[in-house]
Amino acid sequence: MIRTLLRPVSAIYAWAGRRRRKRTEPLDPGIPVICVGNATVGGTGKTPVAIYLLRSLRRLGVNAHVLTRGYGGQIKGPVPVNPRHTSEDVGDEPLLLARSGPVWVSAARDEGAKAAVSEGADALIMDDGHQNPQIRKTLSLLVVDGEVGFGNGCVVPAGPLREPLADALERTDAVILMKPSPEFDIDPHLAGQLADQIVIPAFLAPRSKPPGGRLYAFAGIGRPQKFFDQLRRLGADIVEQIPFADHHKFTDAEIESLFARAADYDAALITTEKDHVRLPSGYRRGIQTLPVEVRFEDELTLRRLLHPVIEKATSR
Repeated sequence: MIRTLLRPVSAIYAWAGRRRRKRTEPLDPGIPVICVGNATVGGTGKTPVAIYLLRSLRRLGVNAHVLTRGYGGQIKGPVPVNPRHTSEDVGDEPLLLARSGPVWVSAARDEGAKAAVSEGADALIMDDGHQNPQIRKTLSLLVVDGEVGFGNGCVVPAGPLREPLADALERTDAVILMKPSPEFDIDPHLAGQLADQIVIPAFLAPRSKPPGGRLYAFAGIGRPQKFFDQLRRLGADIVEQIPFADHHKFTDAEIESLFARAADYDAALITTEKDHVRLPSGYRRGIQTLPVEVRFEDELTLRRLLHPVIEKATSR
């Protein structure tokens, strides 16, 4: 019933997005642009994919830079992320990305692209820009959560889609299908929705084993349960799990409360890397993380897609 009532609002939202994309003349920055985006609200695993691309291109001699709007940060940019920045300045994802290479925060993506080019960028990785029409893309990768897919198929607020699915897939060169584990079987309905796409299955793998002993887990990401489930699959002894909203800004009082609850269980606190950069700085040393990285089941196909981008970037 509520979904039916919200559908007119969804139709207006979809129409406005189409109109904006149709009327905007995209900037050609003169260098290749790889867009890592999604079709739904919430986390799908875009940041690990962007980190993989940034590290891979730079290893191959491409001066790749990441361009992001810095969701949750106060700085509008364009500005390069530096070690003095906090999550309140630029958001959490740019801080993680900046560990692997140059990152630009810019609310106006076209201005950010110009700034990156002026500083010698050979290629741009556009983080979360599938619906943004300000820059011409060379390669568009759509990251899809293999567990939840596209939900009820409706556009917000009636559903999770940022735009009609057909529109999103029409501008997609390949789908990165993020599975919770290598053994996970994709739902046939989702597989059918992606039947006409190049699909590259992937999953997040830990870079180290989870800490031993009792663990009190908390997370404020798009789907905290994914983090909790992964810890358990790895054999971690989770005594309690506390979910927070995506990009939650933790207060001193909340962290003190978490420490007290963990002490009741004689447990150590653990969270995601993304949450860790948002913690009040004085508490970070006492809270552990589970570092992860993306693994592709068909990395060869991805590298074939990247080859023209690398050739264009290195021929400048």
